[in-house]
Amino acid sequence: MGTYSSATKFCLLGFRGSQKLHHILFTIFFFFYSVTVMGNSVIINCADKRLQSPMYFFLGHLSLLETLTTNIGPVMLWGLLLPGVRTISLTVCVAQFFLFLAAGTTEFALLGAMAVDCYLAVCNPVRYNIIMSSHTCNWIVIVSWMFEFLSDIWPVFATFQFTFCKPNGLDHFFCNRGQLLKLSWDDTLFTEFILFLMAVFIIVGSLIPTIVSYTCIISTILKIPSASGWRKAFSTCASHFTFVITGYSTCIFLYVKPKQTQAAEYNKIVFLLISLVTPFLNPFIFTLRNDKVKVAFGDGVKHCCQLLKD
Repeated sequence: MGTYSSATKFCLLGFRGSQKLHHILFTIFFFFYSVTVMGNSVIINCADKRLQSPMYFFLGHLSLLETLTTNIGPVMLWGLLLPGVRTISLTVCVAQFFLFLAAGTTEFALLGAMAVDCYLAVCNPVRYNIIMSSHTCNWIVIVSWMFEFLSDIWPVFATFQFTFCKPNGLDHFFCNRGQLLKLSWDDTLFTEFILFLMAVFIIVGSLIPTIVSYTCIISTILKIPSASGWRKAFSTCASHFTFVITGYSTCIFLYVKPKQTQAAEYNKIVFLLISLVTPFLNPFIFTLRNDKVKVAFGDGVKHCCQLLKD
């Protein structure tokens, strides 16, 4: 009985390497985290006040979710600044795991809604404003947040209901599901299979409307005779399509596999992509190809800089 127990705390092993390497990583990740928080905050502010349309409304909520996802950044940065084994309580571990998972799954629902929004804007522009009213957009966001947060309660419960081996060391920089299941004393095969099915339902399920929408969009664009029409239609959904590729590819690699514990040694880099790099790219993806967002983003950055000076 001395080698396993109901855990009350876990030890995060973090990143291996010398102190010099930790300082280099700290500098790089601090830059990514700072730009991510500032960029997404500006987009949230612009989406609320300057850019009044369904796409930007969804983009504001997507940026909010990206900001929640990057909240893992301070934990990771603290571990790099003070290397060594860090202890985290069970309550904090559960909260961290749930918020990261819930923010990610809600993001997929919003990406699916944004794909449908792009389809309506390109393929049915006449009825676009009627269908995508403010009432409809509000309900889409509310349902996305509620459904995805509620759907993540069972995966979190199923992960933490196991008995964990002592010492409770997690070879990661935060409470990772694969590491938690690897640490379990019990047989996790059935639970891992159910979690795999849920990941398929959430990720692939939200990918289906995206694929259908873009199939219709491409079909419509090919029927446009003029090159200017092509460019206008393409610019409507290019940013969203780029974000779909980066977001779905990393998460499918990480979550849609039957054996979660297989990723224990090499998924740190994927979690870095999800928690820092992808949210870092979000403001640039949605601003570089959109003049309205560029202007609003630039004004927001100027306003932030002015506040810092004052």
